[in-house]
Amino acid sequence: MESVKTYKNINKRDNKVSFSISKMQDIFDKRNGKVDAPHRHDFYTLVFTEKAKGTHNIDFNAYPLQGGQLYFISPGQVHQIIEEEKSFGYALVFSADFLAYNNISTSFIEDLKLFNDFEDTPPLTPTSAQLEEIKQTVIKLYSIHQSGMAYELEAIGSLLKYILIVCTNVCNLTSEDISSSRSLLKQFKNLIDRHYQKEHHTSYYAELLHITPDHLNKVVKMQSGKSAKEHIQSRLTIAAKRLLYFSNLTTKEIAFQLGFSEPANFSAFFKKCVGISPSKFKANS
Repeated sequence: MESVKTYKNINKRDNKVSFSISKMQDIFDKRNGKVDAPHRHDFYTLVFTEKAKGTHNIDFNAYPLQGGQLYFISPGQVHQIIEEEKSFGYALVFSADFLAYNNISTSFIEDLKLFNDFEDTPPLTPTSAQLEEIKQTVIKLYSIHQSGMAYELEAIGSLLKYILIVCTNVCNLTSEDISSSRSLLKQFKNLIDRHYQKEHHTSYYAELLHITPDHLNKVVKMQSGKSAKEHIQSRLTIAAKRLLYFSNLTTKEIAFQLGFSEPANFSAFFKKCVGISPSKFKANS
């Protein structure tokens, strides 16, 4: 079984430029309508659809691909777009370096709550007025990217930031969301990403955050609708699925890599969360 393909080169015209935007219809034509294999990027991806029909798979969750949608894919997430017909829209890709170049901090991206690296990532569906605003801004961004004008990257950075802010307002987030509770949720998720391979218990993360497990769970549940334990399980499940699908590791090796003391414990955990055993999931991949 081959490992998952990872795209690293953002801009084929200039590999030093860490931003690119393409029309979905052009991508479809270049691939002669063939579906790309599941893959991941080393950069952020924003997909804006005007007209589409098919399925968008992100980390083993399938979402209907339709017009008037926005998808936000984080670096490292595995995704695949399966089109039943030619799609029309735009795909924007940009790196953390591009954000830094334009004085856009990664904390700004995290606070927007648009890019989720191991949570469910359903598409954003704006109203018709919001959609038109985003569409016109994306078209302007595409035009600038094609123009080669002076300060092109600075102009693109400003428009990109504006698009992300508009999309955040589509989510109906308010200033109340940018609070200590949101900060705690962000810290918790960052800690999970760093320690999930060894630590699976809410109490461990609560201790690192200098709060009680009950308080951590209450805040996380209030902010995300999911318990602290569910967030930890979600990260472990995504990692397990990726390893089962894209690597040649045995179930035993994956169990130890993910911090389970016994393969049987990992199998029981996986079956409880996913509904089938690791071996059956791997066989069906």
